[in-house]
Amino acid sequence: MIRSILLTASLMASGTIFSQNLKTVSYQDGTQKLNGLVTSNAGKKLPGVLILPAWKGIDDEAKMAATELEKQGYIAFIADIYGEGNIPADGDSAAKTSGYYKKNYEAYQKRISLALEQLKKNGAISDKIAVIGYCFGGTGALESARGSLPVVGVISIHGSIGKDQARKNGVISTKILVENPADDKSITPEDYNNLVKEMNDGNADWQIITYAHSKHTFTDPKSPDYNEVMAKRAWNHTLMFLNEILK
Repeated sequence: MIRSILLTASLMASGTIFSQNLKTVSYQDGTQKLNGLVTSNAGKKLPGVLILPAWKGIDDEAKMAATELEKQGYIAFIADIYGEGNIPADGDSAAKTSGYYKKNYEAYQKRISLALEQLKKNGAISDKIAVIGYCFGGTGALESARGSLPVVGVISIHGSIGKDQARKNGVISTKILVENPADDKSITPEDYNNLVKEMNDGNADWQIITYAHSKHTFTDPKSPDYNEVMAKRAWNHTLMFLNEILK
């Protein structure tokens, strides 16, 4: 009970508190400057977790995850997908910008690859790296697997799981965990079934956990969709998966 109260308080803390143990790392994609965040244990030789944030860019949920992952013995790096000067100001611009990367998935995969390189430069053991992503970042986690990026596992947390069906399904060697809210109206039964088929066609090691009475952003304390019980379960499932594949 005490642990639950403390975790809830941590989840509800401000981004400033989360940022105290996070350092800005600037890197480039051509002429575009990117500004990621890394945990304070950077430089040590530890397993690494790349965090892909939701559609408005680096937010408190991503910062909280990084801080908590550091406590678990991981170097965490939060990727900057959009780049300096391109952070969406509202939902409409976030939908447009994230939609670009969903459509142009190779550009998304490239930005993820660049962030993975930064994670390794900051000490992460190259063969012990995983990707987790929230919302739009959950799409990126799946794109990491689809693109055969050099990671051992990915976790999509209330991510957009569909892809253009014109894209062929390929072999997937990356282990996959999908944390799926049962009442997410942005996910259709067709999306769900197509993802299962894609993972089976790819002979992937996969699992989908569906959380009852949960809407799209059920893990975000600042969202009206927040479900504390299910968010805690999802986080425990995240840690269990990471422990299995990285330690």
